[in-house]
Amino acid sequence: MLGAEEDKKNAILDINAGAGGTEAQDWAEMLLRMYLRWAERRSFKAEIVAILPGEEAGIKNVTVTVEGNYAYGCLKAEIGIHRLVRISPFDTGRRRHTSFASVFVYPEASEDIVIDLDENDLRIDTFRSSGAGGQHVNKTDSAVRITHLPTGIVAQCQNERSQHKNRATAIKILRARLYEMELQEKAQKMEELHSSKKEIAWGSQIRSYILHPYRMVKDHRTQLVIGDADRVLDGDLDELIEAYLLRLLANRKGEKA
Repeated sequence: MLGAEEDKKNAILDINAGAGGTEAQDWAEMLLRMYLRWAERRSFKAEIVAILPGEEAGIKNVTVTVEGNYAYGCLKAEIGIHRLVRISPFDTGRRRHTSFASVFVYPEASEDIVIDLDENDLRIDTFRSSGAGGQHVNKTDSAVRITHLPTGIVAQCQNERSQHKNRATAIKILRARLYEMELQEKAQKMEELHSSKKEIAWGSQIRSYILHPYRMVKDHRTQLVIGDADRVLDGDLDELIEAYLLRLLANRKGEKA
């Protein structure tokens, strides 16, 4: 199930809140917690490298590095739109709301893979970190945002106090995104990734998390239903991931036949 060359690599995880303001931003933060707990269960090292908090609650977007054997191979099962249905804690009328957030995962580019980065093609901006971090983040422009001008790809890091360390991490994220793009252009080794990217559009969610009027999680690709939504949101994702990987494996065998 994890036979692709990229599967064994570390992963870079992006979560973005969909339309819906505070509701969607709170949902994005719930997904962040879910993936951090999943990584903890697997003894993977997960680190938030860039985060943009919401105005009232939750987060607008976040980037997380996940280090561990086959981190990308497992997390590629999460690429797509995730849908939440619940009674809103932000609605005084206690009405039911539907929220969306998108998840995308990149394989980290190995050091031995050559990704040409011309300094002239990079725009490097520094800014003050947002969110928690004590007094330090309010005094220095240690956060770094790097824009790759030919492609428009942006990578940023704000979790370190050192601007130099933030720059190094942002470069690593940029290399990973350029590596992923190069893989798509040079070969069709990441056919599953292409298919998943096409699914990332509102209304084509890969998974629904229902917390009202009943509690369950349903993966729309595999039709797997889990009745304990709280267990899934607490990071128990392996059953969902395995079902997706088995589906990919069956599809590959069917194509060869």
